Amino acid sequence: MDNQTPIYDPRTFKGRTFHDARAAFADGTDTPIAYLERCLEAVAAREPVVRAFASLNEETARAAAEASTKRWQDGKPLSTIDGMPVGIKDLLETKDMPSQMGCVAFDGNFPKNDNAAVWALRQAGAVIFGKTVTAELGGNHPGPTTNPFDPTRTAGGSSSGSAAAVGAAMMPAAIGTQVGGSIIRPAAYCGNFALKPSQGAIHRGERQATSMSTHGPHAASIEDMWQVAIEIANRAGGDPGHPGLMGPMTTPHPIRPERLIVLQTEGWEGLDANTISAFEQLMDNLQSAGVTLLRRGDHTWIESLETSIANATKVCGMITAWENRWFQRNLVDRCPEGVSARTHAVLAKAEAMTRDDYHTLLLARETIRTCHTALAPMADAAITLACPGPATLWPGDIPGKPLAPQPTGDAVFNYPSSLIGAPVVTAPMMAVDGMPVGLQIMGQRNEDARMTAMARWIHQNIDPVIVKTS
Repeated sequence: MDNQTPIYDPRTFKGRTFHDARAAFADGTDTPIAYLERCLEAVAAREPVVRAFASLNEETARAAAEASTKRWQDGKPLSTIDGMPVGIKDLLETKDMPSQMGCVAFDGNFPKNDNAAVWALRQAGAVIFGKTVTAELGGNHPGPTTNPFDPTRTAGGSSSGSAAAVGAAMMPAAIGTQVGGSIIRPAAYCGNFALKPSQGAIHRGERQATSMSTHGPHAASIEDMWQVAIEIANRAGGDPGHPGLMGPMTTPHPIRPERLIVLQTEGWEGLDANTISAFEQLMDNLQSAGVTLLRRGDHTWIESLETSIANATKVCGMITAWENRWFQRNLVDRCPEGVSARTHAVLAKAEAMTRDDYHTLLLARETIRTCHTALAPMADAAITLACPGPATLWPGDIPGKPLAPQPTGDAVFNYPSSLIGAPVVTAPMMAVDGMPVGLQIMGQRNEDARMTAMARWIHQNIDPVIVKTS
């Protein structure tokens, strides 16, 4: 590890936050431009190892921070995130930086447009700091990013750079995207808070091609997480036909959950003993605080949901592969050498599918959604791991050997919420062998604010858990 790599302990670790800097901006003891310079110093210290950025635009960022400083001095900030440095996943278009999507075929791609969320952030006064690394095309072929707490491990994917930049305290927040597990898993691996909103809650702009893709913020605090999301939604709204993220313009007050459903998902059987121990200790802490926990054996409706999501990995993956196939086919035909072997393999599977196969997958997804909706009167939310243990070791592909199937880790605990279109908040509540492991809380659709409030209560009132190999 480099001498900048911190030791992770959820009881003491604190990333770079913004919400608690605003008072100093208002009274003149700090400024957004000084705040930005501190972020740039952190980038200089950590980026050579973490490698979170696809590109940086320091000149434009400084100009935006100077303008924000003037607004704060005049007492006229545009929003609660005026002056906040924010990273943008390199799947989303930015008018002042290339959008190369982690893919050789898109080297030099520079549409010079802003994604809807990027436009909204600029309107709110945020400082668009840089483009963060994505796995190729938002899939599972990794970029160069390493985990901020152990450079021999993955930062997750596909929002690897967004997660790592926040986890390495380079910036207070960054935007990620998720189709399967690309917001929640990397956030959990990197010790972040993150919101995967209800489907359609934040306008995806040009990213409308697949039925389960979402945008969402990574942040070092739940306050910054919510403020970024709501300020975007207040300006850009939701996807066409969706009302957009709903909730207060300030972070929802903590709400104590009364009853939570503990989901195992298909990932439970693959967990290591330390991760199970950490999760169960955390569940004991919740019960000690008076929260009732329900599990699959407690009611047939819970068992029905568990049964319906037992094949979520395949259902989620193949729906997305089918929906991406025309775009990927055009790309491969145009530039076959500019696309990884992993993406070629996914395209081959998609092109072997039929329309009836896709229809069957959609029916399976609808069954999952029906089973989840039925649980609404039974509990406040569902709770489970946000990742299947600590981030996996990633030494890189070995020439002449088969490609690693999950180089950015397994999204098995994230697929259910993506299929449902449900809001999820992950919170950094566990450490296993010195690495972050996140907890996620999932609600019914459009309960994003309520899940944020419950996650905030859990983080403030429940002791985190640390488990180490003896």
